[in-house]
Amino acid sequence: MTVLAKTPTTTRDERLLETSLIRRLMGRPELGAIVGAVAVFVFFAVAADSILQAQSLSTVLYASSTIGIMAVPVALLMIGGEFDLSTGVMVTSSSLISSMFSYQMTANVWAGVAVSLVVTLGIGFFNGFLLVRTKLPSFIITLGTFLMLTGLNLGFTKLISSTVSTKAIGDMEGFESAKALFASRLSIGDVDLQVTILWWFALVALATWILLRTRIGNWIFASGGGPDAARAVGVPVAKTKIGLYMGVAFCAWISGQHLLFSYDVVQSGEGIGNEFLYIIAAVIGGCLMTGGYGSAIGSAVGAFIFGMTSKGIVYAEWNPDWFKFFLGAMLLLATLLNAWVRKRAEARA
Repeated sequence: MTVLAKTPTTTRDERLLETSLIRRLMGRPELGAIVGAVAVFVFFAVAADSILQAQSLSTVLYASSTIGIMAVPVALLMIGGEFDLSTGVMVTSSSLISSMFSYQMTANVWAGVAVSLVVTLGIGFFNGFLLVRTKLPSFIITLGTFLMLTGLNLGFTKLISSTVSTKAIGDMEGFESAKALFASRLSIGDVDLQVTILWWFALVALATWILLRTRIGNWIFASGGGPDAARAVGVPVAKTKIGLYMGVAFCAWISGQHLLFSYDVVQSGEGIGNEFLYIIAAVIGGCLMTGGYGSAIGSAVGAFIFGMTSKGIVYAEWNPDWFKFFLGAMLLLATLLNAWVRKRAEARA
């Protein structure tokens, strides 16, 4: 009797299987934001074709960068599972410290810039340290910081300057060099670009590299997706969250210096409410409110949508009172689109 041997079948390792381009795109958190950005751009290109001019696009990019610089660290913080409601007033605090220290000490403005950096990073460390030690929700902790900074900004400014704004420091030593770094304009042909656009692009590139190419990026996703499980496998969750809050503070310092060196003086009440714009940009860009999912590129796209909407309404000569309506509608639509894209990606996996 002849026994025929079965030919062994080769099973391919699933990790070696190639993923289609469509599936990879569907798995990207920023896909919904990109689709939304294209739709908004086409809409305003039709409604206000002046937005297509080079100088108009430069204005849109500048408006986007003022939000995008802060949206990047806020997105990383949200991926790490936390919030920061003090970001808007922290930007103002940073600029006030630089201005008042320089003016009162009659020092080179770079001394004020350095002191502001140290103090602002200290605020970020305070938020993160209090979070990991008390286990209180970040909403409560940063809401408290928001209220304290709001009071300190107004109180110290009126105490030192006797008004709600700082004294002018435009004639002080070091002002022009600091302005070149934080608030200069770059001319490319007939188009002027604010240096904040370069700061924004650099921060997006750095944050993307950290998230996708470093161990710290893995820690951020793990801390937001499941902090208890992350601790069990050795992820330094506490240090990661403190670092994220200090990253937010660093970007608040950059934004604060731009605010100061753009206008020479600072109003103590500025910045209130901007924290929601940063969060909105991150959410539109694909970050989940529950943490563990999102991207820095998505936050940049969300900020770009904000810039297009804020300036597009002006170029279309509409009533600017409608801006908040459009912003809220985009937030809801982007959140629904991101949820749909994520479900399709999980279904295809």
